[in-house]
Amino acid sequence: MNITKEQIDDLNAVVKVAITKDDYQDKVDSILKDYKKQANIPGFRKGQVPMGLIKKQYGKAVLVDEVNKLLQDNLNKYLTEEKLDVLGNPLPKQQDNFDWDQDELAFEFELGLAPNFEVSLKTKKAITQYKIVADKKMIDEQVERIQKQYGKLVSKDVVSKNDEVSGTFSNEAEEIDNKTMLETDKLKSKKALDALKGKKVGDVITLKTKGLFNEDHMLSSALGIDKQKAESLDTEVTFTISEINEREAAELNQDLFDKLFGPDSVKSEKELKERIKEDSEKQFEQQSDQKLLNDVTEYFIDNTKFELPSGFLTKWIQMTGEEPISEEQAVEEYAKSEKGLRYQLIEGKIIRDNELQVQFDELKEFSKGFIRSQMAQFGQLDPKEEELDSIAARVLGNQDEVKRLSEQLMSQKLLNLYKEKANLKTKEVTYENFVKEVYG
Repeated sequence: MNITKEQIDDLNAVVKVAITKDDYQDKVDSILKDYKKQANIPGFRKGQVPMGLIKKQYGKAVLVDEVNKLLQDNLNKYLTEEKLDVLGNPLPKQQDNFDWDQDELAFEFELGLAPNFEVSLKTKKAITQYKIVADKKMIDEQVERIQKQYGKLVSKDVVSKNDEVSGTFSNEAEEIDNKTMLETDKLKSKKALDALKGKKVGDVITLKTKGLFNEDHMLSSALGIDKQKAESLDTEVTFTISEINEREAAELNQDLFDKLFGPDSVKSEKELKERIKEDSEKQFEQQSDQKLLNDVTEYFIDNTKFELPSGFLTKWIQMTGEEPISEEQAVEEYAKSEKGLRYQLIEGKIIRDNELQVQFDELKEFSKGFIRSQMAQFGQLDPKEEELDSIAARVLGNQDEVKRLSEQLMSQKLLNLYKEKANLKTKEVTYENFVKEVYG
């Protein structure tokens, strides 16, 4: 067997493979002998079928199969040994009226080659790194929410502002009949709030659905209908009151602090607010980190210039899909995927240049961090190390989980690298301003 490469240009090449009978004949003969032993052909005893008949019936199929195996194995070996960085897979060049009876079989494969380029982590333009802080307004609102959540319900005779009113929404034409609880401070409609004020258990009021709540998504849950229907609904519904309660705020005392954070972790209102600020800003850091990662990614895509073998990749998309597609569809698919492919190449270059790797011990500790966070959500604030090791072992026994966690850990390593080496400018903002600035 002889394999040679013809360089077309920097991004395209053709590999030529010449195969002689010596490369495959022994294997083909061995397989046909096995076929002869097992063949059941009418008119012949098992194992006594003439080899000429076996070759006539199975010879071409066995030959084609063995040659394809040889091509696959040796082509992959060649690409590895020659250290060719290819995009997609080699594409066989079409050969019409190919003669499988030749003494020497010749094949050609098109290659799309990855471009050579450099990535400078020291970005020319400074990229904003947001530091999101919890301001006094946010902290005070969070304290109020905690007091309300852990407060007690006090029954009332009539509805007033800031009550919790239970009842049933009805509209026969729209097939609405749903029991729910309304928090009057979440009503957007002043007419609805005025209609509720002063009402008693058993009273029935009529409300308009459009603009009823501060947040539109609440209508779906309140009426017991799907979100899509709720978005377009503009009608009247009746609300029959069954219960009226006022939520009395919980006291900011040691009993409440212990319920929230465990015994004696927090001992005063001041410490509570400090803890809320710390926990909130830790959560905000995840959002600012994701924003930074997205911005750095976009910067590299826009500012790292290199050509791609677009013609080869378009043909590869057209020929290797599950179902055949036209050239126009392939061009469209390539246009959609080009940006992602560019970043894969850029990211791979950064990982190689900076020798970033995911070690198993790191992955294990990373997975244990996730497990700790999940357990904390269910009140398990201090799990034993043996329990974490046991759960992590089960998680890392799943290859899909290993892949997912490895990708997340590598993203974290890349983020740390960007924080260390990229040209960043820190901007301190409240969460409210961050949302306005980033998401409009």
